Amino acid sequence: MARLKVRVTGIVQGVGFRPFIYRLAVGKGLNGYVRNRGDAGVEILLEGDEEKIDDFLRDLRAKKPPLAVIHEIKTSHLRGKYRFKEFTIQKSSREAELSGSIIPPDIAICDDCLRELRDPKDPRYDYFFITCTNCGPRYTVIESLPYDRENTTMRDFPMCQFCMDEYADPLNRRFHAQTIACPKCGPKVYLTDNRGEQIESNDPIRMAGQLISEGHIVAIKGYGGFHL
Repeated sequence: MARLKVRVTGIVQGVGFRPFIYRLAVGKGLNGYVRNRGDAGVEILLEGDEEKIDDFLRDLRAKKPPLAVIHEIKTSHLRGKYRFKEFTIQKSSREAELSGSIIPPDIAICDDCLRELRDPKDPRYDYFFITCTNCGPRYTVIESLPYDRENTTMRDFPMCQFCMDEYADPLNRRFHAQTIACPKCGPKVYLTDNRGEQIESNDPIRMAGQLISEGHIVAIKGYGGFHL
């Protein structure tokens, strides 16, 4: 049996890394935790069979999320009693040091979200702010580290029960997705005139497109500013 602390640096926050680590550790029967750090890195503590920990470390690189970039993995063996009876995602730490980790950029919509966006039966059908751990805004909405919802502009949009259930489900691709939202609880889209008065429309996005095609000037507010 062994106890090991692991520090991972690179692009490892905002790319589905903690959910990946959770599933990997649980799948190998290891106990401990994973948490984000204030320097954009990730800290992992593992307790369990030494051979399984070695397997974990091999898969950490080989099976990492597609958007993750690992710069360095540091390990240190720990002494003392085994403290954990399960593996969990812990509350983030604000500990920080110069690590070389960076915040990921905003990520274009993934194929899974695009399929849901176009499915009339999906709860997020036609929802402009559809995201998951594999896509959506990152750099633009992050105000401070570590990358948690309360440190982003999404803190103003409390999750509804539907989104909370997905957020808490280890088998869901929105497990611990900090930008998770839906039409019920997430940001809304609307159209105004040049005086700021709201224009009634059942589909503001398509109406804006129609206005542009008719030669009107439209300012479109995105994640990080306005486009003319």
